[in-house]
Amino acid sequence: MKLTFLYQPVDDLAAAVGFYRDVMGLDEAWREGDTTAAFKLPGTEVELMLDTPPGDGPEWKGGGMYAVESVDKFLADHSSVKLVGEIIDLPGGRSAAFLDPAGNTVHIFDQSTAEPGE
Repeated sequence: MKLTFLYQPVDDLAAAVGFYRDVMGLDEAWREGDTTAAFKLPGTEVELMLDTPPGDGPEWKGGGMYAVESVDKFLADHSSVKLVGEIIDLPGGRSAAFLDPAGNTVHIFDQSTAEPGE
């Protein structure tokens, strides 16, 4: 498991991108359509991911996003984890969310369907 992103939901991606680029001075790392953009965080491999989520449930709250080898295997190996929302397909893999004991959202994702080199 590796912390890869700090997931930050936003209402207005363009405004958020402008803020993190122009005010915070971060460099954009990548963008996915009109809903998601990521920024490099200096001194770390972790990126800030801004996203306009399709809902407002706990599965769309901000939090750490951790890369795992397989979402399905992680969930099978950790049966005490109770998902919030559904497992979703994303480019190159799958994602799921659950709550920690304090009620914070934890996001996991894999790249199980990514093409080699992606």
